[in-house]
Amino acid sequence: MPHGTLERSAPSFMRPGPTPRAQLILYSALALFLMVADARLHVTEPLRNVVATVLYPVQWLMLQPTNLLGRSSTYVESLETAQAEAKEAHQKWLAASLRANQLDQLELENERLRQLLDLRARTKVSARAAQILYDTADPYSRRVVVDAGQTSGVEPGSPVVDALGVLGQITRVHPFYSEATLLIDKDQAIPVLNVRTGQRGVAYGDPVLSHGGGMELRFMQANADIQEGDLLTTSGMDRVYPPGLPVARVVRVERRADLAFARVYCAPLARVQGARHVLLLSPATNDLPQVLPSPEIPASTPKKKPRK
Repeated sequence: MPHGTLERSAPSFMRPGPTPRAQLILYSALALFLMVADARLHVTEPLRNVVATVLYPVQWLMLQPTNLLGRSSTYVESLETAQAEAKEAHQKWLAASLRANQLDQLELENERLRQLLDLRARTKVSARAAQILYDTADPYSRRVVVDAGQTSGVEPGSPVVDALGVLGQITRVHPFYSEATLLIDKDQAIPVLNVRTGQRGVAYGDPVLSHGGGMELRFMQANADIQEGDLLTTSGMDRVYPPGLPVARVVRVERRADLAFARVYCAPLARVQGARHVLLLSPATNDLPQVLPSPEIPASTPKKKPRK
């Protein structure tokens, strides 16, 4: 064979390249840069929306077997259980009808008092129904995914409630679905009002408590008038949650002589573990009255004193 036809270059697997340590340093620096850029500048938010939109049909298909299994399980419910639930529902309906008659009278009296005092009527909050699809896979947060997104008019910060009370808040909105952070998440806080005493406070999520997570009412004085069983509702001070929504109930109060604040543990009223159907409320900031700027008063010029 002529010498000119011999292969003079080394095979591809013999060519020198970056060492594994250099590749590890390069990829680690690139990952750190992307994390910092996403946390500060949200550079990957459009890409995240595109990926979420593309994966939505796949997620929907993956959930269909679970939905079919859940629907089929309802057909095997025993007759005795159905009769017991119907009897209990009838008793609750009778009690609710009695309360409704009383509430109608109280609402009429409240309206007359407001007209008498010329007070502004309470703002009505719009709501839309939604369904919880699944829990997120993030082990460091307590979030769920609901089947309503930007196409349904959902806004970030919208309160999420179920039939028993406040469940959480919308923290991320995608085109076809949204992510809601539950009240028991460690980064969640909600202003509350003690119905019995009228004292305001702030409840924080505490996912390490028993029964799958709870809440803690922090920065309460050790001599504060708070007892087990007190009902906590939204105070409306944050201009996000409408006032009067049930939030939690006090389950334990710990007072120590060497601490200035008491440890108040609460249990959320909403079903943070088994909620299925929820309501998405519009943030209270959307319904606040606009305050017109006050007209500027021109500064008066000092009068000149007459010469003597």
